[in-house]
Amino acid sequence: MIADGWQKSLLEGQVIPACPLALTQDGEWSPKHQKALIRYYLDCGVGGLAVGVHTTQFAIRDHGLYEPLLQCIAELLDHEAANKKKFIRIAGLCGSPEQIVSEAGFAAELGFHLGLLSPSGLGHLSEDELVELTREVSERISVFGFYLHEAVGGRTLSSNYWRRIVKIENLQAIKIAAFNRYQTIDVMRAVEESGRDDLAIYTGNDDNIVADLLTPFQFDLTLKPRWMVGGLLGHWAVWTREAVEMLDKIKQIRQNEQIAAEWLSRNIQVTDDNAAIFDAANHFSGCIAGVNEVLFRQGLLPSNRCLNPDEKLSPGQAEEIDRVDVRHRDEALWIQENLQRWLDPCESHQL
Repeated sequence: MIADGWQKSLLEGQVIPACPLALTQDGEWSPKHQKALIRYYLDCGVGGLAVGVHTTQFAIRDHGLYEPLLQCIAELLDHEAANKKKFIRIAGLCGSPEQIVSEAGFAAELGFHLGLLSPSGLGHLSEDELVELTREVSERISVFGFYLHEAVGGRTLSSNYWRRIVKIENLQAIKIAAFNRYQTIDVMRAVEESGRDDLAIYTGNDDNIVADLLTPFQFDLTLKPRWMVGGLLGHWAVWTREAVEMLDKIKQIRQNEQIAAEWLSRNIQVTDDNAAIFDAANHFSGCIAGVNEVLFRQGLLPSNRCLNPDEKLSPGQAEEIDRVDVRHRDEALWIQENLQRWLDPCESHQL
């Protein structure tokens, strides 16, 4: 039985942005803009938030920002999340095995529900060791499994690895961000074979978001199809209100026997957006800067800066963002109407 709280919300499927880091032009963290960004997400209607993940920048740990950032956001959510019991709080876990276990305990103490266990930096571990690390983390916090794209620090994981991972009782969800159809299928087959109905699968495949959410994954025709119920995405850190509206429509469409061809076009348009902000043309080297650039243009971030000053927009990336951004004028206008309220909270948004 699933409690009527964040676990039920997780299984129902939510828009969960991977939260960027708000830095000034001088590279200083801006709590004011960080809180404004979270208020924007809350007003968009997201069902959860992931902090300390790749989009937040793994380097926050090297700059002493992991703990204060998580604490700042936890306190804000305690005050401002409209439905606190159902709002899903996810903390990224990264680094050495010892650091990951320590971060899991810290996040749990702050009230985070799940730890998104990143394989980045763990390439020296065998799959057996990764499974055991996941078990150890699951004793401290519920685990959100993670198949991370190799271009941003991930690694190829075997289908047998996923068959073993899904047997861990306190594994509550998996984010598939392999950007690879074959590897995506490996995970979905393992989920089907497990028979677990209490395991939520989320797309992180920013190159195939709409199709992932509209596909009933079925390998054994005697079993019911499995769905990716929602998304935990760096892409959904921008144009987030549109993402919430889109997922609501997709949930309704899943109940139909047929899907209109326009959704195939929508999938390509969303992927085209992603190619611009994630800098696919340059092997994703500007992916975090691209997300930051959109939010900077909207006034939600004070700059597009990353912690590493060498991590910035690639040549031609700004022009690509110009090209796709025109599709999102309605949200840009809505942001401008509300920006001052998020930056300088009124009575309904007070910390």
